[in-house]
Amino acid sequence: MFERLREDIRSVFHRDPAARNTFEVLTNYPGLHALLLHRLAHRVWNAGFKWLARSISTFSRWLTGIEIHPGATIGRRFFIDHGMGVVIGETAVIGDDVTLYQGVTLGGTSWNKGKRHPTIGNGVVIGAGAKILGPFEVGEGAKIGSNSVVTKAVPAGATVVGIPGRVVVKRKDQDGRRKDMEKRMGFDAYGVTEEMPDPVARSMRSLLDHMHAVDDRIEKMCTALRKVNQEYAENGRLPPLDIDEFDCAADPAERDNGVGAEEGKAGER
Repeated sequence: MFERLREDIRSVFHRDPAARNTFEVLTNYPGLHALLLHRLAHRVWNAGFKWLARSISTFSRWLTGIEIHPGATIGRRFFIDHGMGVVIGETAVIGDDVTLYQGVTLGGTSWNKGKRHPTIGNGVVIGAGAKILGPFEVGEGAKIGSNSVVTKAVPAGATVVGIPGRVVVKRKDQDGRRKDMEKRMGFDAYGVTEEMPDPVARSMRSLLDHMHAVDDRIEKMCTALRKVNQEYAENGRLPPLDIDEFDCAADPAERDNGVGAEEGKAGER
């Protein structure tokens, strides 16, 4: 019992940099209070004392603002940060090292008896306000974005955002080229907006993907022409593109001076 308590306290320090000492965690973290009371209620529930278990759960809700049904199964090192408004249903199953933020609902979509709440795999992180509704699985290491509404299974390691929730898919073969060009252009698609449904960021990434596809096709055409005409191979190469011209981080005065100098040279010619 005390070993599990120490483990829970350590998990708070690992996932909340605001935690300063053990006494503060024990006295001021409602997520920990709700977890400890749930463990008591869950044991009472399994022992057959349903009313008493529900009463402990109700007291926990009054005390912490977190509602966990005593029938729910929760693994080790479970952490609820802030916690107000969290609701976890009766048949929910939560694995180890799961993190929830305020306003999360693990709910059901049916009034039928039996399994009607989600199963959350190990290491899942669920953002504030997210709703996971239904008797399906969220795979290990998945991330559910804030305010997402998820109604179907989530693969392991996936990131889900939006309403309805959708899995964000990355094409790994293009990630390196995208990142390099976006860095040069000053486009921060892989910053805050990397996995968010930002229409501008999505459009920019689509344009970059199209540019890469066109470049690949042109290169194949040029390769075929070189095989037919050796003279094209010698004189038909395009001049290299100075990617530094796209560098938004460069000093504006320097760019202006560079443009002015080029225009002056053009005038002299």
